Amino acid sequence: MADVDRFSSLPFEIKIHILTHLKIKDAVRTSTLAQSWRDLWTHLPCLYLCNTRDTLGNNWIQRAYHLASSLQGPIHWFQLSHSRYCLRPADDSVFIQNLLDLLHQKGRVKMLNLFFEPEVTEAIRLPSFHSLYMLKLWGCHVGLPTGFQGFRCLETLSMCFVRISNDDLNLLVRTSKNLTSLEISNCEASGDPLSVDFSLPFLRHLEFRGAFTAVEKILVVSAPRLKQAVIGLNYVDYSSQNLAQMMLHLVTSVITVRSLELSFDILRCFSLVALPFDFTFPCLRCLKFPLNVDTVDKRMCDTFLWLLRSMPFLEELKVELNKDHDYDQADRVAILMKELLVKKHDGFACLERTVTSVTIKMFQLDVTTSIPIIQFFLLNAKVLKLLKIHYVSGAYGASVMPSMIEELQKLQKADVTSSGAKVMISDSMSNKYFVYD
Repeated sequence: MADVDRFSSLPFEIKIHILTHLKIKDAVRTSTLAQSWRDLWTHLPCLYLCNTRDTLGNNWIQRAYHLASSLQGPIHWFQLSHSRYCLRPADDSVFIQNLLDLLHQKGRVKMLNLFFEPEVTEAIRLPSFHSLYMLKLWGCHVGLPTGFQGFRCLETLSMCFVRISNDDLNLLVRTSKNLTSLEISNCEASGDPLSVDFSLPFLRHLEFRGAFTAVEKILVVSAPRLKQAVIGLNYVDYSSQNLAQMMLHLVTSVITVRSLELSFDILRCFSLVALPFDFTFPCLRCLKFPLNVDTVDKRMCDTFLWLLRSMPFLEELKVELNKDHDYDQADRVAILMKELLVKKHDGFACLERTVTSVTIKMFQLDVTTSIPIIQFFLLNAKVLKLLKIHYVSGAYGASVMPSMIEELQKLQKADVTSSGAKVMISDSMSNKYFVYD
């Protein structure tokens, strides 16, 4: 009994802190511990509700509303997650809207995370949470109320599989001037082509990728503090010159980044448009992009060389090699790549002074067509320290390093321009082998 009393005599703030680390049902049960714990859970500043296993039943949203309304103070952190495997009432958007309005009335919401799978089809309005600094939405159809004043404290905005009109999307982003992280993934503009441009003085991380039904414009007008960007589209129409021009404008608008990840076939896409001759990324240190060797032609190789020339201070390069061709085509592609790439190239400031690490990742073993691009870096990277070739093995995880090692050993040591370069091969079986060490 003394232990119970000692535990119950803890300060109010400490007991509340303890409850925040419990599941909500366990926090409610603490009311039975002692008189000093009775209804203590109603002072919780956070509420995390996850219905991934249908634990709340088909009236889960009503229960969520009841729990939220039972809390006496403001709810600083609120998360609501619902899985596709659970029942959901047809009119759940009404209850969700009531829940959001309740949170707004309580005030001082700092973090709001809504996850729905499948998505909520009816639009829900986002009130102006003036204290909100993190907003994450997944599977929602959202809109903004009339007279929306923005989230003046918002720092992180993440929207995945969200439907929102272009007007509301632009208003939401432009009125969130303190954003430091912005993610837009697999979103739709309510039937219209997606169109957004923004100026965010404090933005440091930008992520724009996924499958979009239609895209008209995405442009970073101004983001002087942007350090990291991830850009990519799935199911790209690589025959569309308009799309290629739009993507070129987007990529070249993030000139302040130190790290740039491109998850679309940039070489194939940009081969359709005229590239700016004197453009540079003055701050870029790390670049990651995929390369499909099936579609290699002279224009794509020119784009590859343009990329390297536009990044004078690049230090780390990561290339993901993909292929769909059969081995009858492999020799033809390899010959073309060798003619275009395997030679001494001039005018690459990054290869002459800064590139120290190159990683080539293969999802299919493709020794024939991967050797030319490996040779390119061995011939031209003068300060290279590590060239890493990583093979992602197939279903059985068998090691396939010997075939790659044999081909690399055919390259003369003289072909390695940097005297300190190490060439390492690894696979998903955690096997490693240094060809040059």
